[in-house]
Amino acid sequence: MRKDLGKKALLYPQPVLIIGTYNEDKTPNAMVAAWGCVNDFDKVTICIDKTHKTMDNIKANKCLTVSMATAANIKQLDYLGITSGHKVADKFAKSGLSAVKSKKVKAPIIKELPLTLECKVLSYDEETELLYTQVVGVSADESILNAKGKVDIKKLCPLCYDPEGHGYYALGEKIGNAFKDGKSIK
Repeated sequence: MRKDLGKKALLYPQPVLIIGTYNEDKTPNAMVAAWGCVNDFDKVTICIDKTHKTMDNIKANKCLTVSMATAANIKQLDYLGITSGHKVADKFAKSGLSAVKSKKVKAPIIKELPLTLECKVLSYDEETELLYTQVVGVSADESILNAKGKVDIKKLCPLCYDPEGHGYYALGEKIGNAFKDGKSIK
C-alpha cells in the first residue's frame, strides 16, 4: 500500500553543496545549500534565499565556488549552514576551515573540500530565488582522482541531505554499470 505524502520535491540524493564567496571586506564566506542540480554540461542551478549574506556577496561579485561536502568536515560544514553571515561576520574563520583564492573567479576555494566548481553568475530570479551559474573551471585534489585522472566517487565520498529526516549521508557502494546493465534485457 502506498501513502500520499503531499506535494514535496522528494528527490534523492540531494547533494550537500558548500557555496563559497567573499564578503565586501575580502574575507571568505560560505554557506550550505541542499537544493542544487546540474542543468547542462557546464551549468548548475541552486536555490538560494535572497536574504542570505552569501547571496548579497554573489550579487556583488557575480561569481561563487560550489563544493561537495564530505564526511571529514561535517561539523564545520554544518556550522556554516546553521550560522548566519549577517549575525556572525567571521563565521568562516570560526569554522576552522581554510580558503585559497580561485584562479578563475573572485571566490574562495575551501582547501579541505577536494572538489570545487568555479562558477560565474548567469542570472538570479528574485521571485523563485533560483541562481543560474556557468561552470568556468573545476579543481580537484589529486587524492580523489583515479589512475586516469578522473574523479573517483568512492574517494570523494560526497554527502547527501535527507530533507525528511534532516540527516547527512555518504553515498554508498557501486551496484551497477550505467549504459551497460540494461542491455541484457534487449
